Amino acid sequence: MKKIILSIATAGLLFLGTETTSAQVKLPQASSTQSVTQGLGIKTISLIYQRPNVNGRTIFGGLIPYNEVWRTGANNIPSITFQEEVTIEGNKVPAGTYGIFTIPTATNWTIILSKNVNQWGAYQYKQEEDFLRFTVPSHKLNDKVETFTMQFEDVTTKSTKLTLAWDKTKVGFTIVADQSKEISASIEQAMTTDKKPYFQAAQYYYNNNLDSKKAAEWIKAADEGNTKAAHIKYWKARILTKAGDKAGAQKAAQEGIAMAKEANNAEYVKLNTEALNAAK
Repeated sequence: MKKIILSIATAGLLFLGTETTSAQVKLPQASSTQSVTQGLGIKTISLIYQRPNVNGRTIFGGLIPYNEVWRTGANNIPSITFQEEVTIEGNKVPAGTYGIFTIPTATNWTIILSKNVNQWGAYQYKQEEDFLRFTVPSHKLNDKVETFTMQFEDVTTKSTKLTLAWDKTKVGFTIVADQSKEISASIEQAMTTDKKPYFQAAQYYYNNNLDSKKAAEWIKAADEGNTKAAHIKYWKARILTKAGDKAGAQKAAQEGIAMAKEANNAEYVKLNTEALNAAK
């Protein structure tokens, strides 16, 4: 009987030990992960990076030594993915995914795009794996940024600026995408279909300083199918003004004001009034 009891007790201890070993403790990471997807024209840029905090430490020139390769955040190096070829600070960068290293100094930073994305820290960094290096100025901030932050700023249909800020330091670089040929080709293709995108095409040509006469033709065609649309009258007025047809622009704006008032749409009363004044 003693042997049986001892065997049961031993089995229980072994079971308990197994449960303790296999139990998984869930703890928060000291540096959180952020994923950012930024639209750029008709494509997107994706960014994943780790976000350490200052926690009262001296960051640049202290925790992060000057003139040494930095992982740019914590844990894994950031990865950035471009859906198409872009231009960064005048350098062509093909579509694909790249790792980001940096070399901070007191006055400027070297930004490195690495072909080796899967790296924890900068310990295995190899310069021969660089795809691109360039230098940007460093700026001092009045207010401290507690959590390391990478974000897209000054976003247009053609470009954006990726900024890196931590503690009282900020740097950034410009990313440009030239999608004009692809977009123009898609417009031409769409114009051969039954549902022609007259309004969108006219807006694109206007906003990108393309053929103003063609834009005028398209906005007139869009207006023919939407004779009660105050927003189309507004764009018609703007586009015709740019094309030199001020009389037509004034007429469109006046019609837009009347439609907007009838619909009690204060926004397009205001916008069409501004377009009318511009046409005069």
